Amino acid sequence: MLYCVAFCLACLHERPWHFLEKFMKQRMSARSHRLRRRLPMSALLVAVALLSVPAVHAQNDARPPPLDPASAVKPPGTPVAQVGKLTLDQQVKWLRAAQQSRALEKLDDTQLVALFESLNPLTLPRYIKEGPNDYPSYEFTMSRSERIHGQWPDKPDHMLVRVAHDPLRIYAKWLPDGAHAGQEIIYDESKRSDEMYGHLGGIMNVMPLWTSLTGVLARSQSNHNVRDLGTRYVADQYLIEGRKYTEAGLPRSTKIAVKTIDGVRVVAFTFETPVGQPQFYAKKETLGLDLRHPFFRSVESYDNDGKIFERIVFEHITPATFDDATFDPNNKAYKF
Repeated sequence: MLYCVAFCLACLHERPWHFLEKFMKQRMSARSHRLRRRLPMSALLVAVALLSVPAVHAQNDARPPPLDPASAVKPPGTPVAQVGKLTLDQQVKWLRAAQQSRALEKLDDTQLVALFESLNPLTLPRYIKEGPNDYPSYEFTMSRSERIHGQWPDKPDHMLVRVAHDPLRIYAKWLPDGAHAGQEIIYDESKRSDEMYGHLGGIMNVMPLWTSLTGVLARSQSNHNVRDLGTRYVADQYLIEGRKYTEAGLPRSTKIAVKTIDGVRVVAFTFETPVGQPQFYAKKETLGLDLRHPFFRSVESYDNDGKIFERIVFEHITPATFDDATFDPNNKAYKF
């Protein structure tokens, strides 16, 4: 079913240098003319002078803030062992109240498995759909691996991502301890809905350029584009795949377990269908449900041969407020 985030620019060892050089000359010639026409030099100088590092006002999600006593949600009254007897609507409300009151994360592993095994099959999809499954704007770090051209990477990408919605704007940076370290991209659908701006990292860093979201460069490191970054996309794909199973009248087995991933405890749901690809996104996949929020914190997807082809782990997820400089290539904190 799922996804894998990110997009990325081409690796120099995967794409010959002469191809990049030719591509860049063509793109930069056309783009530089357009940029000169759109922004006079005086405006550029003013923008550079005013831009500064964006402030982030939020607490680290690894340690959730205490609930406000004035608005704290009370734990649900129905005992865990009786939740399976409730109606669908009641189960969704119970699950939401247990999550918001922190009662859900206080259950032990045996209780969590028994609870989710007892629920109506439609309860979890309803719970995810009615979310919210992410924030209006937030920052997160993530680990991402994806099989490209049949090859599984030796090292996962480790990324810092900042996302704001309405309009969708994204900044992503590849961190030093992961693959493709130093790469950066910016996407702003209000300015160029079909293109992103970015550069390669490392000692072979080259001049940044605009490139298509679905072009050769973007597809060299991922089967998805930059718009797929974030928890909302994972939730949407989970719901879409669920509807496909229902419409096709196909069974899929579900295994439930409790795991700790990067220090965060999740309920892991493993779904498998007898049909597999290409009718469905994956033959089997495991999604890790966060116990403090109604979204999935981890994703693993497997092909028809049982080989993993995607693995995503959202690490620290922090609600944040960004200014316009966060999504501006001229931000002096970035290396465009």
